[in-house]
Amino acid sequence: MKLSLTDEDKLTLERWVKSRATGTKQKQRAKIILMTAARLPTAEIMDKLQLSNPTLNLWRNRYVELGLAGLEKGKSRAPGTPRLESAKVQEILTLTLTGKPVAATHWSCRTLAKQVGVSRMSVNRVWREHKLKPHQVKGFKVSTDPLFAEKLKDVIGLYLEPPEKAIVFSVDEKSQIQALDRTQPGLPMKPGKAGTMTHDYKRHGTTTLFAALNVHEGTVIGECLPKHRNDEFIKFLKILDRRTDKTLAVHLIVDNYATHKHPNVKDWLNKHPRFHMHFTPTSASWVNLVERFFRDITEEQIRRGVFRSVDELKTAIMQYLEHRNANPKPYHWTAKPEAILAKVAKAKEKLGTLH
Repeated sequence: MKLSLTDEDKLTLERWVKSRATGTKQKQRAKIILMTAARLPTAEIMDKLQLSNPTLNLWRNRYVELGLAGLEKGKSRAPGTPRLESAKVQEILTLTLTGKPVAATHWSCRTLAKQVGVSRMSVNRVWREHKLKPHQVKGFKVSTDPLFAEKLKDVIGLYLEPPEKAIVFSVDEKSQIQALDRTQPGLPMKPGKAGTMTHDYKRHGTTTLFAALNVHEGTVIGECLPKHRNDEFIKFLKILDRRTDKTLAVHLIVDNYATHKHPNVKDWLNKHPRFHMHFTPTSASWVNLVERFFRDITEEQIRRGVFRSVDELKTAIMQYLEHRNANPKPYHWTAKPEAILAKVAKAKEKLGTLH
């Protein structure tokens, strides 16, 4: 779209952009008009201002129709465009919260707008005002462990009030970590453009990371092993035994994976009485702090990594551990058991009404 600015309008728009008294939205509109008049490509304007093409066209057309008055503060709605009637707003809210479109799991702006007989922008505005996001959904599962409260208090007690002369480790395995090599090299990041990597990849095998997070120091003892059976878990326990002070008790917080309860593991623990196992409630992996560490190593080292072999992957993991342990930062647990139990009880009560 081509725009021609008078010198007076150009000076005014430039003043808006520089002025501290001008609102953020009004500055943004001024930039749209100035960039368009400067003949910048639409894609470049969208990228620089982080706006959609319909938004650019909205304010371009507003300027053509009304001049600078159409861009001023409080002019978000075109003159003469009435607000939605309360009954129509209520219809949108009711359908959003209780209804569902035909042959779809959730509403989009366009499907609901067509159903109600309004514009998609009107639907979007109502959703925004009432903080509704039908396109988003969060995963959850409420634990049904009959010993949930007992296990929860036991684990959180280790976080908040650790025993004396003891080390507390949060332990788990991150299994099936893939050594992935991209089929083509990616392009580096440049100003205004994100780096790239191919969506497809070559698999070069997997490894399993056994990790023990020292809850109160933040250090991590890790070992990459090919599988995660009871044999490998016992091997990792032996590593912990060698690398910890023999005069200290070792408390291990683990989940309910069968490997952790295997008879061979129990026999090993009986022969090493300074080791004590504490199990998280079933379906409550979020209680185990080592999951936070797994999230970090995945985001920071593994997900975007390019590994041409399992050995390269293992080297990268161990380098990450070495770097982290040089300046450890513990994760601080703050939630009290009573608050968690109250939330779980409320969730169970709510779920009971949905059956």
